[in-house]
Amino acid sequence: MMQHSNLTQNQRILDYMERYGSITQLEALNACSVMRLASRISDLRRKGHPIEGQMVKVTNKYGETCRVKRYYMGSGSGG
Repeated sequence: MMQHSNLTQNQRILDYMERYGSITQLEALNACSVMRLASRISDLRRKGHPIEGQMVKVTNKYGETCRVKRYYMGSGSGG
């Protein structure tokens, strides 16, 4: 694998999802240095990547339950 600094933000997002199965905004910021995940997801969808998203509950550092969007590669057939 190439070093992350040699990849575009879109490539870093795809690489992360391939390795870990999905990504959230916080993961995109911490692991990929991407601040605007939704915009990159939109770019990738326009390029034909079957990316789906689902709202999930997470616990923040204060113990509060929050909802965030988790993106993952879809099958391209609705499932």
